[in-house]
Amino acid sequence: MAQTFADFDTGLLLALDALLRDQNVTHAATRLNITQSALSARLTRLRQLLNDPLFIPAASGRGMTPTPHASALQPELTALLDRLSDFLNAAHIFDPQTTTRVFRIAATDNPAAILAPDLIPIIKSAAPRAKIAFTFPDKAKIAAHLETGSVDLFVGTAEDGSNDLISTTLFEDQFVTAQRVGHPRGKLPITLEEFCSADHLLISTRGGQFQGMIDAALADLGRERSVTISIQSYALAPLVLSNSDCLCTLPSRFLERFKAVLEIYPPPLALARFEMRLFWHARMRSDPAHAWLRKQVVQAIKERRAG
Repeated sequence: MAQTFADFDTGLLLALDALLRDQNVTHAATRLNITQSALSARLTRLRQLLNDPLFIPAASGRGMTPTPHASALQPELTALLDRLSDFLNAAHIFDPQTTTRVFRIAATDNPAAILAPDLIPIIKSAAPRAKIAFTFPDKAKIAAHLETGSVDLFVGTAEDGSNDLISTTLFEDQFVTAQRVGHPRGKLPITLEEFCSADHLLISTRGGQFQGMIDAALADLGRERSVTISIQSYALAPLVLSNSDCLCTLPSRFLERFKAVLEIYPPPLALARFEMRLFWHARMRSDPAHAWLRKQVVQAIKERRAG
């Protein structure tokens, strides 16, 4: 009766390999860290499955001699066990130089604009065949997307995360106010009066909003400003600012990149600092590729801070 793959288990394959290597039950049992009786039971089962005695007592009276059938099986068995070892270790081995993995990072365009310019060269240098995708997050579903692996990492504020996710602080930042080079206001520090009377550009990630946290902070002082332009993309802000007389108050790490066309000042009112965090799902904690990606993100932030 023909045997099927399901009739064999790893224990039987390892027993046959050890017996072929040592040609001695005592030594083979020691190699496998099992009793001699347990190994003898496995050998009996192998003889039944392969319809061959496999080993006969050696003429010297010490050890065993493999039959021609057993000897013929040895090269294939060695290759099979090596392949099984590769299979078991595949998930624990990651080579950046050869990987073709697609890494997906969910972030709104503010943290993406801060992170991407430094992260992309780091990744492409270490992992030239890898691909990187920055996507806009669906914050209501981000935990599920991280769990399924459709997103590897999410960059957001503490309020954007959930208890189901692991997170670490990437950086803290402060708000600054920018105007174009040559702005008619001049180069003196911005007063609260100037701030309130100027036209302002606001970034509304939800789209179409003309009020935000700065307006709430002004309201606490009994003041208000004039927001005349609302855009949804951070990337568009420097273009609008450099071609208008609007002021715009945004995170320092973002605006510092555009010092060639923008002048940056402290805002004339107290605004809380904010923290940006990196989130991932617990099931990816031990994945070598994912751990490597997390390390690159942290390194990119450190290099930006050093620069």
